Amino acid sequence: MNEDLLFNEAPEGPPRYSRLSTKPVQYLTVADKDGQVIGYAWANDEEDAAGWVVRKAGGDEAFNEGSVWAFKLHDAKARDIAPTAALAEMIQESDPTKTSHVVPGSLTEAPNADAVRQLGNSN
Repeated sequence: MNEDLLFNEAPEGPPRYSRLSTKPVQYLTVADKDGQVIGYAWANDEEDAAGWVVRKAGGDEAFNEGSVWAFKLHDAKARDIAPTAALAEMIQESDPTKTSHVVPGSLTEAPNADAVRQLGNSN
């Protein structure tokens, strides 16, 4: 109990899209089964960037359900799929009978990833 802990640096881990994009991004709105927005998935191919933004006003339920959408992005990157192709898959595979789904027709553009993050902070 009195020994120092030794930390060994771990390998990089699984591949991930960049979480930063200063260029225009495409994004989707995701809602729960009741139609309440829980968050946004965004992507930019030029910077190999993509991310999930939880809508903070959605509380713990939005945070928990958002992990499904973040995992979809991680899985797409592991399969070496372009970020916007990952969004296209999300649209194609979305099912409104599930606990959350892509809002139909919600694919749009924002000036950058920070603009989408601001959406997550709004009411």
